[in-house]
Amino acid sequence: MSTFTNKIDFAIVFSVRNANPNGDPLNGNRPRENYEGIGEISDVCLKRKMRNRMIDMGYPVFVQSDDKNVDGYPSLSERASNSKGLKAAGKDRAAYAKAACEEWMDVRTFGQVFAFKGSGDKGVSVGVRGPVSIHTAVSVDPIMVSSMQITKSVNSETKESKSSDTMGTKHRVDFGVYVTYGSINHQLAEKTGFTDEDAEIIRQILVSLFENDVSSARPDGSMEICKVCWWKHNSFAGQYSSAKVHRCVHISKKEGIDQPKSFEDYEFSVDKLPELETEIYDGI
Repeated sequence: MSTFTNKIDFAIVFSVRNANPNGDPLNGNRPRENYEGIGEISDVCLKRKMRNRMIDMGYPVFVQSDDKNVDGYPSLSERASNSKGLKAAGKDRAAYAKAACEEWMDVRTFGQVFAFKGSGDKGVSVGVRGPVSIHTAVSVDPIMVSSMQITKSVNSETKESKSSDTMGTKHRVDFGVYVTYGSINHQLAEKTGFTDEDAEIIRQILVSLFENDVSSARPDGSMEICKVCWWKHNSFAGQYSSAKVHRCVHISKKEGIDQPKSFEDYEFSVDKLPELETEIYDGI
């Protein structure tokens, strides 16, 4: 495999229709929004979806969710303790981090803190910083959140009498266009062994981010990748800062559109920076 050559920046534009993209557990699981009504999706949520796509594509992942558990280990500590590479590294922190990056794609991509309980020399505490960072996604306009009451029609317990008592509330975003940004750092990629091949896998993951991401809160087709912008710089550090590159993306409502109903109701454009090519991909 090759090394990682030059810095990469990226942007992801996606739509949400009649779905809850990221519920807030401290607010009745309503879709996250700030005080101005702008919708938000946490970076942790987006990384979870990226890890799930890695698993779907057959790549080894350290942080597996319960519904995507493919190796049978019930916890991170057990997965780590059964790794031959980590066992061979022992208490050598550099060797431990190197073995973890070689074994799991998400570790060499996002990094990971290996902090497991133990006494004396039995404890493990190793930190890995990953080269891929991603921002919290925010909606272009304030979102409209609809709610509905849900009820039960069957008994939960054998002796329970049937009723249609209210069980709870479901919330959804009627429609919204969100955007998030990220980058791949060359210096950190060198440390974790992240390669150009890995970067290409990340690009493929972003284009297909919501495939197999189905739940009652996110029905199939309710979240769609609209555009992925990909900038590969001409140098290790990049000729421009990530902030300047990310500001090149412009999304605004078309003239005469009051309440957008689809991505086609928005104007989308990307400014050009000298000697920096912009690759733009549609979602699959």
